[in-house]
Amino acid sequence: MKVLVSGEVHVEYGQIFVESERGECDLHDAFAGQEGVGLCGGGTDGTLLLLTGLRIGGVGFAAELHGSRPALDETWEEIVEVPFRPVSEETQLRQWNGKNSWELGLEVRDYRVRYSATGMDAGRSKNVREDDEPQTDDRYLLQFWPAPPEPARLLKQTSSTAASWHDFATSPVG
Repeated sequence: MKVLVSGEVHVEYGQIFVESERGECDLHDAFAGQEGVGLCGGGTDGTLLLLTGLRIGGVGFAAELHGSRPALDETWEEIVEVPFRPVSEETQLRQWNGKNSWELGLEVRDYRVRYSATGMDAGRSKNVREDDEPQTDDRYLLQFWPAPPEPARLLKQTSSTAASWHDFATSPVG
């Protein structure tokens, strides 16, 4: 396992992205084809839209690259999996405002992605965290491993925040 990102990541509008090509990532398009699976939208080629409970501020965040499917850690409150394929050799974790980004070093190949979260309702209740305030309980783990594409799956859901995003992913556009 290789740690790609570890520490605090700033989110705005409760969003952060994985991008292998800079472009527009519409909220509805991000979840296209992922009926019932919110939190991690992989419906736009080469892009993942990651949602958090906290709307603005820093959250605990880690990203890992594994050689094969990692063991499922049931201590996380929310767990989803989606397929992902970078469209270029330059794949980054990027803040919504573009101020910071972290190179992930992913090859152009098919990956399975597991996005896990804890404390989403606490983050949503806090809403905005100033830099001088202690970190909220919400934290996130993004794991990649090589795997052929398979449909997005909801593995675990406990919070009302995650439930609302899963419902959003299921609702028709319009």
